[in-house]
Amino acid sequence: MSKPEFVYVTYIETTPEKLWEALTSSAFTRQYWFDTEVRSDWKVGSPFALVMSGKVTDTGEILEADPPRRLAYTFKHELFEEMRKEPVTKVTFTLQPFGNLVKLIVTHEGFIKDGKLLGAISKGWPAILSGLKSLLETGKVSPIPPAALEIEGFE
Repeated sequence: MSKPEFVYVTYIETTPEKLWEALTSSAFTRQYWFDTEVRSDWKVGSPFALVMSGKVTDTGEILEADPPRRLAYTFKHELFEEMRKEPVTKVTFTLQPFGNLVKLIVTHEGFIKDGKLLGAISKGWPAILSGLKSLLETGKVSPIPPAALEIEGFE
């Protein structure tokens, strides 16, 4: 029996190199990922952390880094206790040139059945990736209302 997963596909008018930089540079991520920094040296086996407004929200380890084609890391939520108890999951970004676009496939997998993390990331990833697409295509981020990201049962 397979574990639940989240898959998101979008097409962004950019280059694979610029998209890779936007995914791995805190200067970019702070703009579209709600003031979140990505911290890693992006080498296989290295630690990974998401730091939002100075607070570590998620941690992991780099599993694969093949710029500008593929990036994968483990993902452990750290902020909310209910989700912190859930097992480590895996995030994979696949970047594929598609004419003057880049097809970005984000797969987040390994969730437990009836866990809270899948619901939370199912709200978070679309908002984050929408901001990423807007930033790369227009130079600005379309604001997502905070209410869109509220997670039931968490303050």
